[in-house]
Amino acid sequence: MENCCQPKENVSFNKTIGIALSFVGLLVGAGFATGQEVVQYFTSFGVSGVWGIIVAGLIMALSGTVFLQLGSYFHASAHSDVFRQVTHPFISRFLDVCVIFTLFAVGLVMLAGAGSNLSQQFGIDAWIGSAIMVVLVLVAGMLDVDKVSQVIGAITPLIIIAVVGVGIHALLNMPADPVESMNIAAQTESPINNWLVSALNYCGLALILAVSMSLVIGGDNISPREAGWGGLIGGISYAILMGIAGFVLLMRPDAAGSDIPMLTLVNEINPTLGLLMAITIYLMIFNTAIGMFYALGKRLTSTRPHIYRPVFIVGTLVGFAFSFVGFKELMGSVYPVLGYLGIVMVAVLVAAWMRGLSKIRDESIRRDRIRALLALKLHPDKAYDEKFDEEIGQHVVDSNMEDEALYEELVTEVTEKLDADDDVDFSLDDFDEDAHDLTDYTGLDGVEEGRSDEEIAEFLEDTVKNIEEDPTLSK
Repeated sequence: MENCCQPKENVSFNKTIGIALSFVGLLVGAGFATGQEVVQYFTSFGVSGVWGIIVAGLIMALSGTVFLQLGSYFHASAHSDVFRQVTHPFISRFLDVCVIFTLFAVGLVMLAGAGSNLSQQFGIDAWIGSAIMVVLVLVAGMLDVDKVSQVIGAITPLIIIAVVGVGIHALLNMPADPVESMNIAAQTESPINNWLVSALNYCGLALILAVSMSLVIGGDNISPREAGWGGLIGGISYAILMGIAGFVLLMRPDAAGSDIPMLTLVNEINPTLGLLMAITIYLMIFNTAIGMFYALGKRLTSTRPHIYRPVFIVGTLVGFAFSFVGFKELMGSVYPVLGYLGIVMVAVLVAAWMRGLSKIRDESIRRDRIRALLALKLHPDKAYDEKFDEEIGQHVVDSNMEDEALYEELVTEVTEKLDADDDVDFSLDDFDEDAHDLTDYTGLDGVEEGRSDEEIAEFLEDTVKNIEEDPTLSK
């Protein structure tokens, strides 16, 4: 994965893991938290479902990289920012409509799933669980994208622990005849007749529901390299968890008949653990629900952000009204259609990513270099040579991002990091933004606008050589 790992540049571990957890968190709620999804798309094919899980896992790992990197590269604040850049206007509009429909459809399915989850565990009416979820979503939706992604990422470890725990229990309590268990699992009805088509459809579904928020989370990270690593790690982690869930449900096909098979299995292990699992699944459903309705609100108000809140509230309440159809019924009818639409979307974005791989790689080097030089200049205890001001200015001008947006993002990131470091005598309160104006760099005589691709490439090659010769300037 050359485009994600450039020479001697540092990857922020915390940021990368945060991105990975956010990506996993977006997918798990609708992907396999309840277990019903794994039953319908994989274990209902018995042994062939194992191959389906492997194929799906590979696609998820690749797609995580693609989505997060494209979002970062284009500094996306909505999925349409990327669609417009990578494809024909007609296809872009078609994909945009598909994603908008998906955000609403999966959001309402999640509200229905929240009701089924609490109904199965506590015996209450399903609408009560759905109503509680609506309240949680409405409260979280008032936060900004960074805080929403933090909420999603913070909850994700709970389902990882739960799925791994159930997997270990299943491994220690294997059935007498595993092959027979898989044959029984294959008797479950599936909405799609072929295991490979089912696996592809599942990926299309999972990724079309995750694409909007994934691109926005990627756009919130200035480094395509860090975003790419986060997407790759998140995709691989998701694939592993999905494999564990598939193994468990192949060994225990009797749980497939319930709305929430994973909850049924954990309740059989221990009622107290069942209660904890019900809460965990509910929170993971919340993760996906907030991701869907938040991204929907942002997209519908992309040209009029000041009306985001009323649009978000109305969209969530309309979804609540439709959720009364029922979780299992909605999933069986809505998910396959979304899956086919998602296959088209994934193909378009992967093709665009492959075409633009060299540009993404170059932009990663460029932004990381600007950040490293700004960190050196603003650090109170390090020596900085002002000859690098011209290099900062040229990289800003050469970037695909708007000059002001790129500079402000990087200065904010660097100053916040310095302020948070207790070993550095730096305070954001004392930082004078006016003394560090963008034109101090881009206005220098040696900085040229409108250079040819060849000139930009040659300048970047010199930058890479400088990094290799003096790695301290990349940290």
